[in-house]
Amino acid sequence: MRFLTDRKRAGGNGAAGTGTQQHWEMMMRSIAMVFIVPLFVLTFGAGIGGTHEEVLAYFGRPFPAIITALMILVGLRHLRAEMDETIEDYIHGTAQKVALMVSAGFTYTLMVAGLFALAKIAL
Repeated sequence: MRFLTDRKRAGGNGAAGTGTQQHWEMMMRSIAMVFIVPLFVLTFGAGIGGTHEEVLAYFGRPFPAIITALMILVGLRHLRAEMDETIEDYIHGTAQKVALMVSAGFTYTLMVAGLFALAKIAL
C-alpha cells in the first residue's frame, strides 16, 4: 500500500507522463540559444562582405564552422519542438500524426542540407 497523495503521484509527470522532461529540454535549448544566436550573428556578420574565396576561407576555419553547425542543430531542433507543440495543441487525429511526421522530416532535411553545405564549404 502506497501512502502518497494524488499530487505526489502526479508530481513532475504532467498529463502525458513526460511534461517535466520536455520542459527542461526546451529550457536547455532556450538557454543554449541565448549564447549561440549572438555568437552566430557576430560570426556570420564578420564573414560576409568579402569575395567568394574569402568567405569560403572564413567559414573553412574551425570557430565559424562550429558556431554555424551549433546554430543549425540547436536552432532547428528548437524549431521542431515548437512546431510539434503547436501541432499537438491545434491538430487532432490522423492529421496530427501526419503533421508531426512532416515537421520531423522538414527539420531533419534542413539539418542535413545545412550541415552538408557547411561541410562542403569547410572541407
